[in-house]
Amino acid sequence: MSELWVERHRPQAVSEIRGQHAIVQRLTVYSAKKEFPHLLFAGPPGTGKTTAAMALTKDVFGKEYRRNLLEMNASDERKLESIRTKVKQFARTAPYGGAQFKIIFLDEADALTNDAQGALRRIMEQYAETCRFILSCNYSSKIIEPIQSRCAVFRFRPLSDADVNAQVHHVAQHEGVTLEEDAGDALTRISQGDLRKAITALQVASAINLHITRDLIYETSATAPPEALHQYLMACRDDGFHAARRRLRELLDRYGLAGTDFVNQLHRELYTADFLNEDAKLDITEWMAEVEYRLVEGGGEQIQLDALTARLVTHLR
Repeated sequence: MSELWVERHRPQAVSEIRGQHAIVQRLTVYSAKKEFPHLLFAGPPGTGKTTAAMALTKDVFGKEYRRNLLEMNASDERKLESIRTKVKQFARTAPYGGAQFKIIFLDEADALTNDAQGALRRIMEQYAETCRFILSCNYSSKIIEPIQSRCAVFRFRPLSDADVNAQVHHVAQHEGVTLEEDAGDALTRISQGDLRKAITALQVASAINLHITRDLIYETSATAPPEALHQYLMACRDDGFHAARRRLRELLDRYGLAGTDFVNQLHRELYTADFLNEDAKLDITEWMAEVEYRLVEGGGEQIQLDALTARLVTHLR
């Protein structure tokens, strides 16, 4: 795996971006005019925020885009000093090659401290004529209101299953990988709208076998298939504690699941378990929330999952 497939297949122009159709339409106008205001891209990981920022920059500046771009990961340089030095020094220099403005791209901007965001707001005001800011974040609520009000806000949503499925098949074909149809469906399911996660899982599986099956996807992505989680719930209902606990251990060992992974995946599949009634699903959701909290706070994984299993057995039988 000499090169990440995510980078190899990253769109190089706004017109090449998959999904996010409304956003692409608006960015296409900016790309054509080569002019835009400050931008704020907000949304979950893997939905195209960084890709959109870089594609727009390349459309505006062409091959020399690096000369007019400062790219920073705000989670690495989140303090006031970074904004005052790197960002301000770059913003105050003239654009290269007769360009109208330079671009400062701050990835994960919601990691900036409030003091750093305050300094950033002043720089955005001071250099508005010669510099445009593109900020990306997972949670726009963590960006102070004065910055939000100075930006055109774009809200990225998880990609549709159809878009993810189409792209993973495209990548597989380009990379010479045979991807079974149900393996593509498995990649779509585990990605939850995160295209980067789907392509990464595809590359990891291809390092083992160029003929990729559904089972290989689940085993190399630390994800249990839906039927395995349903079998665990059925064992709790029908077979008693020891059988259910044994089923749990098999799940954790085979798919390499951490305790929080198991709880989150079980929660995701709970509502497709038709053999449980609505009241049971509501109760199980509350129990899983309690167990997840304990695991995050440092509770012992084995005893917490055994306690969840015991509770399920008691109430479902």
